Amino acid sequence: MTEDMLEDIEVESTIPRALVILAEGAEEAEAVIVVDILRRGGIDVVFAGLNGDSPVLCGRKMKLIPDIALSAVTGHFQAIVLPGGAEGARRLGSSEAVGERLRHAVTDGLVVGAICAAPLALLAHQVFAGKAMTCHPSVASRIAMYGKLVQKPVVEDGQLVTSQGLGTAIMFGLTLVRRIMGDVRAADVERGLTLPR
Repeated sequence: MTEDMLEDIEVESTIPRALVILAEGAEEAEAVIVVDILRRGGIDVVFAGLNGDSPVLCGRKMKLIPDIALSAVTGHFQAIVLPGGAEGARRLGSSEAVGERLRHAVTDGLVVGAICAAPLALLAHQVFAGKAMTCHPSVASRIAMYGKLVQKPVVEDGQLVTSQGLGTAIMFGLTLVRRIMGDVRAADVERGLTLPR
């Protein structure tokens, strides 16, 4: 292996990575927006299919193609992100592979993001109990019994970042970029989005 190749590997390994897990029935717009914003922020996003690398039928009947199967994912990450959607959240909550990754994320101090109904997966896997969190109004009563429900678009409590739904997905993505890459990079990404003022 040449010196140049070693340098390339070293540079590659310093790029922050985020794992976004896609389950059947997920809210596709949330998944796409979050992946898009994380990648704009310079984060290496691994878009992993819960049940393999085949196209995933999402909640609005669109099919998204994961980069890789979750079972094949290796390496270290700075963040794990769970898109919402009622059925997607249910599947994330019933997956032991997701539970194992969430428990490791807690232990390792990773940022964990969950949007819309996805905080239900946190409840199912018994992580972040009692933390401040938000969610889609349709699951708020269940989340209120598990965590400290805060009615805000995006809520941060330690490692945990949660958000309410599709309308808050851009803000959620920007918050994750800020947490992983810093304020300057998040502000640069936000400027490029031409958000209304």
